[in-house]
Amino acid sequence: MTSDSGQEKTTEEGTMTIGERKAKMEQLRAKMRSTTKANRASLIEESSKAKMTARDTARLERQRKLAEVLRTQAEAEDRGEDVERQKNWEWTIEENDNWEKKKARKARRADYEFHDDVHAARRRYKKDLDLIKPDLVAYNRQKEAVLGLAPGSLSKSGSSTPSSSALTTFDPSGGQVVPSPEQRMAAESFYRDANTLLYADNKPTEDAIDRVVGKINRDIDKKGKFSRKRLNEDEGDITYINERNRVFNKKIARYYDKYTSEIRASFERGTAL
Repeated sequence: MTSDSGQEKTTEEGTMTIGERKAKMEQLRAKMRSTTKANRASLIEESSKAKMTARDTARLERQRKLAEVLRTQAEAEDRGEDVERQKNWEWTIEENDNWEKKKARKARRADYEFHDDVHAARRRYKKDLDLIKPDLVAYNRQKEAVLGLAPGSLSKSGSSTPSSSALTTFDPSGGQVVPSPEQRMAAESFYRDANTLLYADNKPTEDAIDRVVGKINRDIDKKGKFSRKRLNEDEGDITYINERNRVFNKKIARYYDKYTSEIRASFERGTAL
């Protein structure tokens, strides 16, 4: 069967004329050229995408969002609608309250001026709160001991409602649930107040100690690198008439002071020719 098909193919090729063979060769060459051109275009496109940085991607995304906003505004103006009112319809009451709280918190944190020690301490405390990641596993373990739950019940169910009572006994005479001594000790240790006599019994883990040491080292590095221009900073002679002129003079001095310092010194000494 294979030999017969091979003979038929040879016979068919043998019947082709020279012109037909040239035409078929030109078709193959044209197909090869188009394939090479398409591969090169695809390679150039992939190379240009690889050269695009994250900043360029963000810039294109901002431009796309701006175009969408302008298009939405134009369509709303054509319909005679209020754009802001239409946008506010997309927000729920809870989302609006969260947004207002976020704006108020941002406005409070934008006040960098020093008022008093209490205000500075509160700002520092609020910043530190943002970096705290509570250990919920250890918290649930302590709460299980207080509520008398089986180990791992809070972490599995994810709720704080007691479903079993392993450390609690029932008093038949009074009909009330009486906590066991272990549960009372755990509750006293967990819910402490001003009258609690327990203190200095907490043993932090190695991870907690490492977090504290890392936080202290970051604060020391940040304080060493901190630099801020003081409003009453002495800048020498006043050679400007406004803030814009001061910045311009500072830029000029950065490039030309090394050439004009000797001339200015001669003028100040009165020895200039």
